[in-house]
Amino acid sequence: MKMTQTMRWFGPNDPVPLNAIRQAGATGIVTALHEVANGDVWTADAIAARRVMIEETGLDWKVVESLPVVEDLKRRSGDWDRLIEAYVASLRNLAGQGIEVVTYNFMPLLDWTRTDLSWALPDGARALRFELHALAAYDIHILRRPGAERDYAPDVVAIAAKRFAAMDNAARATLERTIIAGLPGSEESFSSPQLLEQIGTYADIDAGQLRANHVAFLEAVCPVAEAEGIRLVVHPDDPPFPIFGLPRVVSTEADVSALFAAVPSAANGLCFCSGSFGVRADNDLPGMVRRLGERIGFVHLRSVQREPGGAFYEAAHLEGDANMPAIMAELVALQARTGRSLPMRPDHGHQMVDDLNKRTNPGYSLIGRLRGLAELRGLETGIAHGRGAV
Repeated sequence: MKMTQTMRWFGPNDPVPLNAIRQAGATGIVTALHEVANGDVWTADAIAARRVMIEETGLDWKVVESLPVVEDLKRRSGDWDRLIEAYVASLRNLAGQGIEVVTYNFMPLLDWTRTDLSWALPDGARALRFELHALAAYDIHILRRPGAERDYAPDVVAIAAKRFAAMDNAARATLERTIIAGLPGSEESFSSPQLLEQIGTYADIDAGQLRANHVAFLEAVCPVAEAEGIRLVVHPDDPPFPIFGLPRVVSTEADVSALFAAVPSAANGLCFCSGSFGVRADNDLPGMVRRLGERIGFVHLRSVQREPGGAFYEAAHLEGDANMPAIMAELVALQARTGRSLPMRPDHGHQMVDDLNKRTNPGYSLIGRLRGLAELRGLETGIAHGRGAV
């Protein structure tokens, strides 16, 4: 039993075509209807049309990433009942078209956040990078969030001030665009004043309240997902700690275990992302696969290299701080134990070779992910062979 190899695709406007993904060796596509406004129903016709487009290229579509959870659901405010009904209707329509896994996240306002989308590596390739001092420079001096200084250590505040003072207007604008750009493939983004206004809507929501809201959301949608044969899988926070004073509550094994205990439905699952969890040195990645395996419905494999001072960058898939051979060994064992083929995708590849001269979605150029998929495929095959599984 091997993992089902997939790649993420951002729809017809993605600069990476479906046939290129098939040539990379993937058999499945992970995608979403990015053109549908957040909170609106994904219609059966729209889902079917996208499925046909994918299958005509010889690929399968079984995993959605992501069906967005709008801010009113995270805040448990506004038109909650209507938004839950819309989410449930989308789940039913997806199930009717053969979708088995639906990924979502519960991060307030921003999805994955980086401070550099094109950081030069020694070999000339480019990677995504996060630097706490750069984030603080934006938060304190560009966003000007009230009380932001209190959320950083004094030495970080001091370095951030020097960093900001040394930036020209172009560098400040680039940092601003990078942080608030939103998820690649999404049509939504904020200006800094809009972001500051939205942060204010979470003023009365601490980590405990956000967890309660998450549980309420799952209690409302899991019965339908379970009845329809869909596994909802939550993507961990990225980075896995609070930013801009906003709580994040899917950052550790304890967070995930508590969520499963609160909502024991079989539909309540995990998207195990070795990169997001791996930013924290206190997350035992192989052990998490071993202990949480029954709940894992989708796997993102990547590695980050942690740096001093709260920085990290996207390393090559078999390098960095993630012990990828140990993680893969646990995944191989999990599949042998359960008889399930886990959908997996290589995450956040480097921009490299010819892709350096092309327009690409940050982290989702073709060649870097092709390299990652090939490395991960070889690693899985070698480990499975050693176990006598191939």
